[in-house]
Amino acid sequence: MTDAPIADETASHHVTASERVFEGAVWDITRDHIDYNGSDMVREYVDHTGAVAVYAEDDEGRVLVIQQYRHPVQLRDWELPAGLLDQEGEDHLTAAKRELAEEADVEADEWQHLLRYNTSSGGSNEFIEVYRATGVRATESAFEREAEEADIVIRWVPRAELLEGILAGRLHNSALIVATLAVEAVERHSQG
Repeated sequence: MTDAPIADETASHHVTASERVFEGAVWDITRDHIDYNGSDMVREYVDHTGAVAVYAEDDEGRVLVIQQYRHPVQLRDWELPAGLLDQEGEDHLTAAKRELAEEADVEADEWQHLLRYNTSSGGSNEFIEVYRATGVRATESAFEREAEEADIVIRWVPRAELLEGILAGRLHNSALIVATLAVEAVERHSQG
């Protein structure tokens, strides 16, 4: 037993075979054969580019959320501005700034890394980097959106209302939930 703080540990086992079993428009499905302690273990997972999300707050403490259609869950869910890390070599913070501008026509003066989490460790290698943005203002011009982004609804919501919606089961987006609870914990911790 150790007194060290709890933390995930890096671990890997020898991959004896790997193949792309599905090549998709956005991400792929990979099947790996792993030598796991002398046994052949097969795992299939979403091979994901990774993503960024932005928890943007205005001077009144309201949080920027967007609503858009998400086909896999058949919802127009409320979420943070977010997007894929799909531009070769793009820095995560640069991607977060781009997504905030593209999805909400907003830019920010202050940026702070909030957290990094994996969305489904048993089924996807996706990690989301979440940034907290303050000193927000409208961009000089509006971004031309298409597909499910064409009818995005933008709303500024008090954090207390988001917390209430999360705890009541009315809000389901993982990045919104994780970031909102993290900011609440950070604020409570800093107060004392």
